[in-house]
Amino acid sequence: MTGDRFVVLPSGVTICYRVDGPAGGPPLLLVAGLSLDLTSWPRRMIDGFTGRGLRVIRLDNRDAGRSTRVAAKPPTTLQQLLARPVPGAYDLADMAGDAHGLLEHLGIGRVHLAGMSMGGMIAQTLAAAHPDRVATLTSIFSTTGARRVGQPARSTLLRMAKRPAATVEEGVVRHLAMLRHIGSTHFPPDEAEERAWVEQLWARAAGRPNGANVARQIGAIQASGDRTAQLRTITAPTLVIHGDADRMVHPSGGQATAAAIPGARHVEITGLRHHLAPGVVDRLVDLTAGHITSSTGVPE
Repeated sequence: MTGDRFVVLPSGVTICYRVDGPAGGPPLLLVAGLSLDLTSWPRRMIDGFTGRGLRVIRLDNRDAGRSTRVAAKPPTTLQQLLARPVPGAYDLADMAGDAHGLLEHLGIGRVHLAGMSMGGMIAQTLAAAHPDRVATLTSIFSTTGARRVGQPARSTLLRMAKRPAATVEEGVVRHLAMLRHIGSTHFPPDEAEERAWVEQLWARAAGRPNGANVARQIGAIQASGDRTAQLRTITAPTLVIHGDADRMVHPSGGQATAAAIPGARHVEITGLRHHLAPGVVDRLVDLTAGHITSSTGVPE
């Protein structure tokens, strides 16, 4: 696939990644969410960041895209519903370790971090574990892991519990149906663009159904538990962005994240749910790039 690069980490995990933008630009690492690959960051968003002079790095998390598929038994649906991860399963710290390993491979000393949803959790974990490596943190529609905040709506959980799509055509139908639920009428998706993205997602994953992969990533979130105490140790200047109508990660997740991280700024966007739709991308670029500039003096 165009632009895909690979690194085998000391852990044995292979990470696929891409780099865009000026070689000498301040590095910005983007971490995607549950089941998503590096192409889930819209091209308009990447271009927006590189247009500000940033060097953008994206990775496929383990169990997504072209990165390693972990050879481990996934949690059952019942275990997921009861939040009982499989013993010995990887967690968010392991996924943050993958991102840290990529930074080591690229020779990046300090990086700006932005993560969405589960990717926000991974970015938070990396910022807490390696404060010397993180210049700024932007957490987008994410949460702390505390059971009383940031939980999906029951209607969302029911949709997530369905068996995985078996074909790319079914994957497209499922994705569009989910977007009608977790997407926003205020910031509507471009259906043609979304269809093309799902087809690309399946091609990059070699057509492999992702049910077990997603279950293992859910297990990683659950195995990490409540990370509120960890978030209180983050020293990087932090921006927390959330929508006021999110059905995947309740807005209380963003509120709790901002409350836990010292000095964090919280921006709640009216009408935003859980999707990087065309109508909100430019604002997210402005907010993130502005946060980087105000925190570090990097020119936009």
